[in-house]
Amino acid sequence: MGSVLHGQSSSLQAQWRKIGTSTVARGLAGPAGGPTERIWFATDGHTLYARTTAGVTWKTEDLEKWSLAGSGTEPPGQAATAITHPLQKSRLYRVDQFAWRSDDGGVNWTNVSGVQGQSILGGALRDVAVSPVNADEVVVAGADGIWRSIDSGLTWSGLNDALPNFALDRILSVPESNAPARILLSDASEVLWSPGQRSGWLPAPDSVAARETALKSLVPGSQATTAVRNGDAVYAGTADGKLLISLDRGLTWREFQTPAGTGRIERIVNDSRDSRFALAIASGSQSGRVWRTVNAGVFWDDITSDLPPGAVHGVAADRLTGAVYLAGDAGVFMTYTDPVAAAPPTPWTRLRTEPARDVALDSSANQLYVGLEGLGVWAEMAPHRFRDPRVVSAGDRVLRAAAPGSLLSVLGASIQSARAGESPAAVLASGPGESQVQLPWDLRGNSILISMVSGAGNRIQLGIPLAAASPSIFVDPDGEPLITNADTGLVLDASTPARSNGRIQLLASGLGTVSPSWPSGLAAPLQDPPKVDASVRALLDREPVEVLKATLAPGYIGLYMVELQLPLIVNRGSAELYIEVANQQSNRVRIWLEP
Repeated sequence: MGSVLHGQSSSLQAQWRKIGTSTVARGLAGPAGGPTERIWFATDGHTLYARTTAGVTWKTEDLEKWSLAGSGTEPPGQAATAITHPLQKSRLYRVDQFAWRSDDGGVNWTNVSGVQGQSILGGALRDVAVSPVNADEVVVAGADGIWRSIDSGLTWSGLNDALPNFALDRILSVPESNAPARILLSDASEVLWSPGQRSGWLPAPDSVAARETALKSLVPGSQATTAVRNGDAVYAGTADGKLLISLDRGLTWREFQTPAGTGRIERIVNDSRDSRFALAIASGSQSGRVWRTVNAGVFWDDITSDLPPGAVHGVAADRLTGAVYLAGDAGVFMTYTDPVAAAPPTPWTRLRTEPARDVALDSSANQLYVGLEGLGVWAEMAPHRFRDPRVVSAGDRVLRAAAPGSLLSVLGASIQSARAGESPAAVLASGPGESQVQLPWDLRGNSILISMVSGAGNRIQLGIPLAAASPSIFVDPDGEPLITNADTGLVLDASTPARSNGRIQLLASGLGTVSPSWPSGLAAPLQDPPKVDASVRALLDREPVEVLKATLAPGYIGLYMVELQLPLIVNRGSAELYIEVANQQSNRVRIWLEP
């Protein structure tokens, strides 16, 4: 084997990946989609059309794949709240909060979507269509997408899985540090997705967006459209283009009036490490505008530059590199600004052509997340890492202390050679977007200077702390841990959970020296791999679990394998797991359990 886990792809541009699904698990007849206003059949009954509330019309001929219907495809008449079948005049269907069927010309009606007073088809239904060739096939459209029955409403199934109609409005948080991703939908509801979750997004039990509503109430007048707080500093924007800041939590305010035509301030984001820095976006009558302050709102400079026309909806930035990302009707864009001074930005570069609702960076500014109109959340390594490569633990992609034999990932550079102090370090993989380097086993001291040369001839140097152990559990870029069933080898997730009294194996980095000693850059033996010298502890929901063994991972380079014995009784659902080596704790991950 001798393989590594990251850095295998050859092109950063090809690394966009889907985060979660494009549906919401609301406990309905199937996964829920976004609001749909019209539904109708072609005259031959073989093609089904749907028009979303965004005004986009889609069609399907097999009920699995949807494609754009093209211009000129108009629905017949008005939305039908009641319809009869041309071949069976006594059969009628109608919709409101529920779906109804009548078999006697409308004299008596049967509720075919209600269960214990609730509709299994979700919110208000807006349109109903019946197949022209089958009176038992009926399709309805409403607040939670499209639903179909082939037995006159006795049973229903959703048609939302493949329909590009995910009503995302904002990305509230991204999946990291054992926390789920959270997004705001167009109906103001919030939903969550955790790494390893195979169902649709789940309704959130609380509201994060409500905090912004509370902040807006502090703004003088009644036109506040957005607000964000960082410590004592509160930034706000108004419908008439004003930018305001309070440095005393809303007691007093300073105002900056943008030029005429700027339009409504849509969003403000602030650097959590520096309250003086903020970005604001506005949508005027012709196009969006982008404003930036580096002095706590004393002055805002316009960095719109050559941004194409179109409304803008989301913005994110990495202060250290000056990278700014923007989401709008014309796609996803990035530019570079001076991190400190008010200077013209570089020309905007288009990263995605699809209309986008929001954009976000993780806390380390290594991953870029975009919310595409109707298509859900997508992510890739942030492109600014090509300009400013970062060295992180290969396990959890976090900047942490190194340990003898540690496996490091270099984000944004193709590494050709590396040294740790005066000793050579093994380069295990080298790609244009990511490389992996294993440190020597005989490192000593409290810190180490890592020196690397990229394929372009650039030199990268950094000093990092050195510890006897610096454990991290391997996770994929979205935070899903690489934990397997010890008996079957299957990766554990929500659809393949661990069982009580079972044995699981996790892959880790940074557990320190092993016995007998082993050369760096060489795959561990398949039989009797070297054992970790330090004591390894594991905790499941903060309770110790038995560690059966901790060794180098057989057949892998620089990886460790820790095998655990789960308790006789576990609770159903997700649990927090982490390991501890030489008094150093790893990252905390979620595993899925069943009794």
